[in-house]
Amino acid sequence: MSIISGLGALGRGLFSDNKGPWGQAPGNGGNGDEPPPGGGQSPWGDGPKRRRGGDRPAGSNVSSLDDWIARSKQRLGGGGGGSGFPGQPSGHLIKYAVFGLIVLWLLFTTMHRIAPEERGVVTRFGRYSSTLGPGVSFTFPAPIDRVQKVDVENIREINLGSASEETLMLTGDQNIIDIAYQVRWKISDPELFLFELAQPEDTIKQVAESAMRQVVANVDLQGAMGNQRGLIESRVEEEMQQTLNAYKAGVILQGVAIRQADPPAAVNDAFKEVTSAQQDAQSYVNNANAYALQLKQKAQGESTAFDKVYEQYKLAPGVTKRRMYYETMERVLQSVDKTIVEAPGVNSYLPLNELKRSPVKEPAQ
Repeated sequence: MSIISGLGALGRGLFSDNKGPWGQAPGNGGNGDEPPPGGGQSPWGDGPKRRRGGDRPAGSNVSSLDDWIARSKQRLGGGGGGSGFPGQPSGHLIKYAVFGLIVLWLLFTTMHRIAPEERGVVTRFGRYSSTLGPGVSFTFPAPIDRVQKVDVENIREINLGSASEETLMLTGDQNIIDIAYQVRWKISDPELFLFELAQPEDTIKQVAESAMRQVVANVDLQGAMGNQRGLIESRVEEEMQQTLNAYKAGVILQGVAIRQADPPAAVNDAFKEVTSAQQDAQSYVNNANAYALQLKQKAQGESTAFDKVYEQYKLAPGVTKRRMYYETMERVLQSVDKTIVEAPGVNSYLPLNELKRSPVKEPAQ
């Protein structure tokens, strides 16, 4: 009977409140390693056993690694037989979440869609590796490979000089001019554009200003303001492209356009008056030249006609003299009143020359 009653006590201790066979929870003796009552021996003759994890501080609620895992599962959605989704244990939910994050990370860092106007510059551990063309491409996942998309078709603009900011330059005839202009450019080599220059747009701006000052210094004021604008623009574009190619900027210029070329604001009004007077003087000179050209052409025409008459005179002098006489008399007499009497020795009694005139009407009474 004593053996049966001992087994019953042991079963109650195992399945009630996690207590040992002696009615005491593990670890309640201070460090959890004290032997059970009865001389430190269990009913089966085994001595006291120590935990694998070594001694734990007093008052600790975690008795083993299994207990800690079980309690962690309870905090994340239920432990033991609990589940985050119906029919699925909570541990599977964590696995699915981690797996989903890995798939998304691989998807977004290995597959890259490059638009037709873009190029993808690939860097591997920070060093340039390759350039991706339009379409869908694959690389190693981040942080091994990183892709930076660059638009190579967009035409960018840089405006220098404006109404609020004067850009004064010295011309070749020692005059000062205020110039505002625009530079259009686009990227031709993405890897050079990204890695060769620290600040590409600032570099392009400084190169444009330097080239414009160099070209304007070889042109006079009137040329810079008028008929040599196209020449200045083409020279500035050529100088800029050569300098940027030497810098390996990966940029190609699309054009330079001068938007404004005026004297400084302090003398702009007076300069406009001088320009207006010069234009009037030039207009008078042009009118005089046109009149002189007209007279010259008329004289050349008369000279040509006289030469032709002289050629005819040499062939028949008498006929030519008579014809010239008739033409001259016709030209002289066509505008005067005249009376022709053909019979010799006959004097006209009537005032024939007065008959052709229209009678004067008397006023009505």
